[in-house]
Amino acid sequence: MTFLTADAMTGGYGAADILHACTLAVDRGEIAVIVGPNGAGKSTAMKAVFGMLPLRAGHVSLDGTNITTLSPQERVRAGMGFVPQVRNVFVSMSVEENLEMGAFIRDDDFHDTMEQVFSLFPILRQKRRQPAGELSGGQRQQVAVGRALMTKPSLLMLDEPTAGVSPIVMDELFDKILEVAATGIAILMVEQNARQALAIADRGYVLVQGRNRFTDTGEALLADPEVRRTFLGG
Repeated sequence: MTFLTADAMTGGYGAADILHACTLAVDRGEIAVIVGPNGAGKSTAMKAVFGMLPLRAGHVSLDGTNITTLSPQERVRAGMGFVPQVRNVFVSMSVEENLEMGAFIRDDDFHDTMEQVFSLFPILRQKRRQPAGELSGGQRQQVAVGRALMTKPSLLMLDEPTAGVSPIVMDELFDKILEVAATGIAILMVEQNARQALAIADRGYVLVQGRNRFTDTGEALLADPEVRRTFLGG
């Protein structure tokens, strides 16, 4: 049984549907990447999985449990961690305070998890007392991912984690995402840098106008002539 299944999701804002029978899935320890042109519904699909968008049809299940009616807060408690593309850190708070905010749902000792975050992102240990608003774009993304990991998620959702960062920082972030997946966490990610993202993906989804256009392994999508010509620049 696939760990996360978002099956035939249909929904949107107001009367207009943006998603049309969109289906996504990812298993523990896998990386699933959603790519497609601007306006394809990629971020909307992520919001639907996280419960920020009501569905008119379809369902979402996590580890065999139907969570379609759960709120985002309830989904966090069920094991989902979500990192939005923008406004994903508390800029006036220190790095350490941001990470502590990620542990708000926990009533156990979370310091071991914080140490794991610092091991994954050593620069955050160095800057733990510094306001997050003073960090570079790449470092802020590390704080945002680290804060999501503080909830001890079984599914980590990333909405364009490399937006606005340099190619070097992008490569570093992708390496860290691979490290997180290697711990057994399922990762669902929207990414504009499609070629690089598909290179690390176990599963790839190409969305067009809210519909699944291509679904395959990342390797197979990179090798598909039509996908390369239409979505990857040849």
